[in-house]
Amino acid sequence: MKTYLNTVDGAAVGADKTFDSINPATGEVLGRAPVSTRAQVADAIAAARRAQPSWAARPDAERKALMMRVAEVIKANAAALAEWVTREQVKPLGGVGPDQVPGARFEAWGCEVWTQVPASLDLPVEVAFEDDTRRDEIHRKPFGVVAAIAPWNWPLLIAIWQIIPSIRVGNTVVIKPSEYTTIGTLELVRLINEVLPKGVVNTVSGPGEVGSWLVSDPGVDKIMFTGSAATGSRIAEAAARNMVPTTMELGGNDAAIVLPDADPKAMAMGLFWGAFINMGQTCAAAKRLYVHESLFDQTVQALKEIAQAVPMGNGMDDGVVMGPIQNKMQFDKVVSLVDSAKKAGATIVCGGQARGGPGYFYPLTLVTGLEDGARLVDEEQFGPVLPIIKYRDVEDAIASANRLDAGLGASVWSSDVEKAREVAGRIQAGTVWINQHGMIHPMVPFGGIKGSGYGVEFGVEGLKAVTRPQVISVKKG
Repeated sequence: MKTYLNTVDGAAVGADKTFDSINPATGEVLGRAPVSTRAQVADAIAAARRAQPSWAARPDAERKALMMRVAEVIKANAAALAEWVTREQVKPLGGVGPDQVPGARFEAWGCEVWTQVPASLDLPVEVAFEDDTRRDEIHRKPFGVVAAIAPWNWPLLIAIWQIIPSIRVGNTVVIKPSEYTTIGTLELVRLINEVLPKGVVNTVSGPGEVGSWLVSDPGVDKIMFTGSAATGSRIAEAAARNMVPTTMELGGNDAAIVLPDADPKAMAMGLFWGAFINMGQTCAAAKRLYVHESLFDQTVQALKEIAQAVPMGNGMDDGVVMGPIQNKMQFDKVVSLVDSAKKAGATIVCGGQARGGPGYFYPLTLVTGLEDGARLVDEEQFGPVLPIIKYRDVEDAIASANRLDAGLGASVWSSDVEKAREVAGRIQAGTVWINQHGMIHPMVPFGGIKGSGYGVEFGVEGLKAVTRPQVISVKKG
């Protein structure tokens, strides 16, 4: 069985202990990865710190050109990277491009695009104030060493979101992949190190303890984390001790509101993918659907028809659109939430029972008959289950959307865009989509509020988030 290695200071690094990477669809052991020691975490941070000054000193055009070379490497290896995503994360291979099934090939393509876009952006000097006596300029400077913790649901794409903007502006990075999806990320970093100077991007791997060592090390200057609120809270405590700024994307419980003038058939496919992209294992997926009573039955039926027609299975097989849940912990949570809904008297429109056999397969499940306060409504399920709640008054739907301590995304569905805008402006979320859900873009800032975290990624604002401002004030005359 092959052991895949970390990359530290441009070199392959193993460890005395390893752990298995498992295919959740089959139970197959895919390979082994190192369990980094505390000393190895410190070595990776030290390597990033040594590399950072010379990396930041390179001309901006040179760093941009190297980012484009990284994109070329990703494109050249997209097939192999997509297969790692499917085998480890179990997202089906699917197609490529925004109009295709959003599977593993889509994720690999996204890595290429989210590398090219930051490479195309600039952070010019801003003039904050100028008159006859003075000129005050805002310059953007890299923090130094960025510690990144990537999740298992989009393992390569979110790693790229953390790595590329950071190094684009002159930081260096130490990234720890999720222990559930380690090998694909180690391979991604190994490949991009073929064109980057040694020490610019480094990896450590292992259980949560390894991530704790990484984010608490005083050699870290900035932390980027995507994951659960509970882990984010612990990271924030560690960051506070060292006065380290953080960007936190902590998931959400996104509400989608269907207004009474919407067209159920026209919006059904957009709503479906807004909820079930990546088997619902997406932070910004629609996880609570509020539908006006006049459209309720039509909307439920339209979603049911789509859900029952979608093929599920091993993502390496042709024609498969949905895979299993990625890990047992998440599978058990989904089962528990659906069971609690059944006990509360909910109606299972479709799905609702694990199919058994190998793999953490759970059918696409639609649930009605619940209200606010039910576990399946109030807790983020992060899986292939959607509670659909009937409402009568739009004011009540807005209040329901805002009642939880989550604020990553939301959506409003209507035939009247201006009416939808009015509702969207009253929803407490970092992003509110109209007649679409979860449609992120590499040029558009993305981040949460309340318990969904703070800070943004993507676009110019995302580049600013991995830099610190320095004011240079010049007296004239």
